[in-house]
Amino acid sequence: MCGIAGILSLSGSPVTAEEIGRMNALMAHRGPDDEGIWLEEGVGLGNRRLAIIDLTPAGHQPMVNVRGDLVITFNGELYNFRELRAELRQRGYQFRSESDVEVVLTSYDHWGVECLSRFNGHFAFCLWDRSQRRALLARDRFGVKPLYYAMAAEAVTFSSEIRPILSLPQISPKLDHLALQEYFTFQNVLSDRTLLEGIRLLPAGSYLEVNLAAGDIRFERYWDYAFCVPSNPTSFDEAAEALTGLLECAVSRQLVSDVPVGCFLSGGLDSGCLASIASRCVPGLPTFTIGFEMAGAGPDDRGFDERVQARELAGILGTRHYEDEIGPVQLEAALPDLILHLEDLRMGQSYPNHYAAALATRQVKVVLEGTGGDELLAGYPWRYPREAETSDKDAFLRAYYCTWQRLVPEQQQVDFFRPDISRELSAASPYDSFCAVMERAFLQTDTEHGFLNACFYFELRTFLQGLLLVDDKLAMAHSLENRAPFLDNDVVDFLLKLPLDFKLAGRSRDDSSPRRDPFRRDAGKRLLRASAKRILPAGAPSRPKQGFSGPDATWFRGANLSYIRSTLLAPDAAINDFLEPDFVAKRLQEHVLGHVNHRLLIWSLLSFEWWLRLFLCGEPRTAGPALGLRNRERF
Repeated sequence: MCGIAGILSLSGSPVTAEEIGRMNALMAHRGPDDEGIWLEEGVGLGNRRLAIIDLTPAGHQPMVNVRGDLVITFNGELYNFRELRAELRQRGYQFRSESDVEVVLTSYDHWGVECLSRFNGHFAFCLWDRSQRRALLARDRFGVKPLYYAMAAEAVTFSSEIRPILSLPQISPKLDHLALQEYFTFQNVLSDRTLLEGIRLLPAGSYLEVNLAAGDIRFERYWDYAFCVPSNPTSFDEAAEALTGLLECAVSRQLVSDVPVGCFLSGGLDSGCLASIASRCVPGLPTFTIGFEMAGAGPDDRGFDERVQARELAGILGTRHYEDEIGPVQLEAALPDLILHLEDLRMGQSYPNHYAAALATRQVKVVLEGTGGDELLAGYPWRYPREAETSDKDAFLRAYYCTWQRLVPEQQQVDFFRPDISRELSAASPYDSFCAVMERAFLQTDTEHGFLNACFYFELRTFLQGLLLVDDKLAMAHSLENRAPFLDNDVVDFLLKLPLDFKLAGRSRDDSSPRRDPFRRDAGKRLLRASAKRILPAGAPSRPKQGFSGPDATWFRGANLSYIRSTLLAPDAAINDFLEPDFVAKRLQEHVLGHVNHRLLIWSLLSFEWWLRLFLCGEPRTAGPALGLRNRERF
């Protein structure tokens, strides 16, 4: 795991060590173990290294191949690098290190850009072909590792994070109003935009080819989720057995490391299965859980603390278990540094991720997590509208669009944004961004359950993408590498080819219910539940599906209310330049009175206020955790 950065000048203008050094310095948290710079005519590559595999100087980056004509700066891990290295050795290639990065270089040397289809890993990299004067910027299939880029002053600038790009004088920070509209509709950005105009996120499963010799840039998608049912279907029991084996192989692959590895552990199914498998391979596996102050928690928040179930499972598995408790004070303390590192606002209350990474990094440099299991196995049945079972495409799209308007519905946005922003947005609609994803979803499914599979595709391409960005940014803020075994190539390929009823149980018996979602909340992840009986030990605790969140609805009405009011309702609040203060005040009052649970909107408003201060208003701040963790326990 590393931080990568670079400048590719289409005009041939020189790139300086000072420029790349400044970009590297802003990513020091991503790679505290080593730093490297490569410079030649019109090209500068930077790398900050978090040494995980081959800790020797042979793993230094940017790395040059044996012949000296290929250079790479790489972030992530290639989990099948040993198999690829053995194949390449048989073809006559020599290696100077035990690093997976050298395997990537050599794979490109042999297969060219087609090597991407052979990689089972999570990565983002820039590979510079010196003889062809051509650069390849690529991102893994699922988007586990981020890669941002901008085009300005006849150059392509890229980085694992946004701040290194902003460090260059040719890049001026300016709010992208279309991205802002997407964010406050979906609590996410569905397109490749970011909140900063001109800075884009390379989509998952894609690459950019930058040809400096010809002065052109080419975008290509090399992989996408495709739902289909195989011609020789398997039985449900056979599928459960197969998934068990695939998860065991995926965890084994992702445990490859020359440094300590641990696992996040909640009371849920996903992390429980991973921890159970990993604990068989790693005696005394470190596991980590974050809990919350629950005193006075309201009905919306009861059950969020998972420590009891996690502790019980850790005891059964024999792991070395660590946990911490956070409260409303820690929420406030985390915000400035959290937003500084997050940069690219996405869904969810991400302060628990911030503290979980801080806890884990005290013991390990690598941690497994259960991200991806819900999106691949229909873990959100309440999101699938009744219209998904009809043949009316327009009705389905409108109903599903309503499901994903998580913050401010489109019809209310004229009152939410300031008049000048509303006028600018009058010709745009977040529905267009939504439909752009959905139209591709329809192309990627050939099953009789096309609309439901389109729902799964949407979650994978948008919601999961946002979760992965949060996971990466907040783990790497603490120099911690996160790995997601559910996003193993073989696991994903298998799950995309299963019948719908293997994932999602039948409709609710109460078909007359006025609720728009026809499925029970526990209807999802049917196959994983069956596999878990093979993976988890007898007596393992279980609990209903829930997100990783604290009792925010309660805190936002009580302990954090004064802070929220002073931050969001102040006459000089930065958000007042873009949002209507009366709208914000009314929504906050609705929450305080218990009329509507606006916790997601309030968190997003707090995040946007801090984002404006840090990225547009120039409020000085250096990165550094303000954690205040307490009550650490070890079992």
